[in-house]
Amino acid sequence: MASFNSSAAGALASTIGPLAVRDNAAYAVACAAVILSAVQYIQARKRDIAVPAVGPAGRLASYYGAVRFLSGAKGMLLEGHTKYGARTFKVPELTRWLVVVNTPELVEEIRRAPDDRLSFLDATDEGLATTYTLGELVVKNQYHIPVVRTQLTRNIGVLFDDVRDEVERAFEDNIGAKGDEWVSRPGLDTVMQVVCRASNRVFVGLPLCRDKDYIDLNIRFTVDVIKASYTINLFPDFMKGLVGEFLTSVPASTRRGQKHLRPHIEHRLRQYEEHGKDWPDKPNDMLSWLMDEAEGEQRTVEALTQRILTLNFAAVHTSSMSFTHALFHLAARPEYIAPLREEIEHVVKAEGWSRTALAKMPRLDSFLREAQRVNGIGFLSMTRKARTDYTLGDGTRLPAGTFVACNAVATHLDERNYANARAFDGFRFARAGAGAEGGAEAGAGAGARNQMVSTAVDYLPFGHGRHACPGRFFAAAELKTMLAHLVLAYDVKLERAGVRPRDFEVGTAPVPDPKAHVLFRRRQT
Repeated sequence: MASFNSSAAGALASTIGPLAVRDNAAYAVACAAVILSAVQYIQARKRDIAVPAVGPAGRLASYYGAVRFLSGAKGMLLEGHTKYGARTFKVPELTRWLVVVNTPELVEEIRRAPDDRLSFLDATDEGLATTYTLGELVVKNQYHIPVVRTQLTRNIGVLFDDVRDEVERAFEDNIGAKGDEWVSRPGLDTVMQVVCRASNRVFVGLPLCRDKDYIDLNIRFTVDVIKASYTINLFPDFMKGLVGEFLTSVPASTRRGQKHLRPHIEHRLRQYEEHGKDWPDKPNDMLSWLMDEAEGEQRTVEALTQRILTLNFAAVHTSSMSFTHALFHLAARPEYIAPLREEIEHVVKAEGWSRTALAKMPRLDSFLREAQRVNGIGFLSMTRKARTDYTLGDGTRLPAGTFVACNAVATHLDERNYANARAFDGFRFARAGAGAEGGAEAGAGAGARNQMVSTAVDYLPFGHGRHACPGRFFAAAELKTMLAHLVLAYDVKLERAGVRPRDFEVGTAPVPDPKAHVLFRRRQT
């Protein structure tokens, strides 16, 4: 659960924006941050991790590699995989070494490792400074995760018509093509709008999911959190609370969110008090499910607002990047449009529109899964923080406090896992699911193993194991609904025919070019 939006490609470069020097006091704070960050960096380099490094390994020289990693993570991770093969290696980050594993066996070991040894939550909390960006109440009680895993997943079919309705209306509002004219729209920004509206149709319902300021808030919140986490992590622990409060825009975003959600939350609280849990005309949405579970300090306007913003932070980022990657592939490769239309129209004619119908569209599913494999959500996956000294199965000793992650980009581009791995093959998984490619991808159960929501040691966009993305079933249904509607309703192409826009690298995230436009027109055939 990490995130970027149409401004995220510049998030790192503008991270120091909140530190803009307006007076001598601000200048002193900025200088102190640099000095303290350097001290933290040098101290972290003293922790011995006896594996080879990508780039310089010296305590000071490795800082060059850490800066390089900010915009060249993919190349460094592939370099390490090429150079060291199956061996574990390390890459430098600004305040620590990051240990990277490269074999299916070690991916499985990290998946199985207990949370009191290798912690997913500790890694997320420190990496995104979640105590200060998402809120202490969210961090110390993550009851929203089982709600997503159970209530949201269970209601996908029930709420399918609402999601599809919002997808259609959001595309219409944001594309606005008339007749046979081509219109140019920014790809990532357009997708962000549709994803945010469709997700919030389920999170908070109508009419709030169409409120322009509310949608803008949730899209901007993604950038706010990313920028804030980088700013906060420049400082030592004892200063992070003050930095989060006064030098980031997250508190203001939370207050802005409360203005929108307060009347809805207070109305529902009154209904609970008057009628109990099952009150008349109770909305069937995420806010209601959260309120059913929240107790004590979690059952306040502020706490529930933070929870809704957190869910938007996760959903808007991952789904928007995934869909935009797929959209750019589709616009660059129009030969995929006809077979996708054929499949969708055939199934809808027989089944109508439903979640069950989407499950009978293997080409549609495969196209989105392949876009995630080739471009991905992140170059790394399954990041953990060692709570105690821990020794991996290959003998690598991880001192307490060490971060370790799986090399997702190398795994997804490895010829041993996928034939012609660096090429986009939109129907790769549809053929594999039907058993057409033979080998490990064929046979009994191949269809299920090759679905978009399935995770494996060689497919890591959603993670793998008990900490795999709990919202991936909703995300997959949402994205497939979006792609199915787009393919049936519009023709698409790029301004430069056949040339897919190049991704930006922002840290370990492959971000679709936020300036790239896609041409849309009403379907003509």
